[in-house]
Amino acid sequence: MGYYCFVTYDSSIFYLQMRKINLAITGCLGRMGQQIIKSVKFDKNFKLVTITESKKTNKKILGLKISKNNMDVFKKTNLIIDFTVPKCTLEILRIAAKLKKRVVIGTTGFTKKEENLINKYSKKIPILKAGNMSLGINLLMYLTEITSKSLNNSFLSKVYEVHHKHKKDYPSGTALMLGKGIAIGKNKNFYNLIGNKYLNKKSFPYGRKINFNSIRKGEIIGEHEVKFSSGKEIITLNHEAFDRTLYSEGALSAGKWLMTKKPGLYSMRDLMNFK
Repeated sequence: MGYYCFVTYDSSIFYLQMRKINLAITGCLGRMGQQIIKSVKFDKNFKLVTITESKKTNKKILGLKISKNNMDVFKKTNLIIDFTVPKCTLEILRIAAKLKKRVVIGTTGFTKKEENLINKYSKKIPILKAGNMSLGINLLMYLTEITSKSLNNSFLSKVYEVHHKHKKDYPSGTALMLGKGIAIGKNKNFYNLIGNKYLNKKSFPYGRKINFNSIRKGEIIGEHEVKFSSGKEIITLNHEAFDRTLYSEGALSAGKWLMTKKPGLYSMRDLMNFK
């Protein structure tokens, strides 16, 4: 049996429960939803009890009926892992906050207003939110902050990313996360530093603001690159993903880690204990 520590919200006392984490996966028919279902079969810490989709379907996965998001289907869960769309994520958070359920969010594309709502819900329940669940990408984010902080203002920056042809949003959540890393390093507001957003350009310029270029082709899982240039030298930080399981396994690691936490908004950076 898997063990986990559970923290009651009205006490600082930890106690062990000799049972698996009852897991709910939202967006179960999506790419990441399906991948997490595959990965959870090999992780003895979890018991998959609920799978949901926004649209009604008669399909079953691993013997489980696919439900729509509602209070009843989440009552028996300890943890919800959500890779959907912003509107759906906020609906799930509303339910989770009422039921006091922990939530791991891998959804991207939130507006500033939606980000504020997520922060509000985190006052009631533990939430871990990450634009990318890969440990390598989160290390890249950390290195981006350090590099940006270390370089003077003569260095301009830009972010490049490549994903499969099915991905609709651009820049990717990870690319925006890396852009935020540049802003944090400069101690500036990220939203004020967002520059041009290009799609499928062969080349694109550096700028005083952060320019982004997104390529959509083939079945590429994910490539991300941050560049800094002074005109005399270029510093490049990059990451390439070869296997989608690194995201699903990262999400499950995040879920296990979140089980010991009090209400708050956490990130993979917290899990990896970066200062």
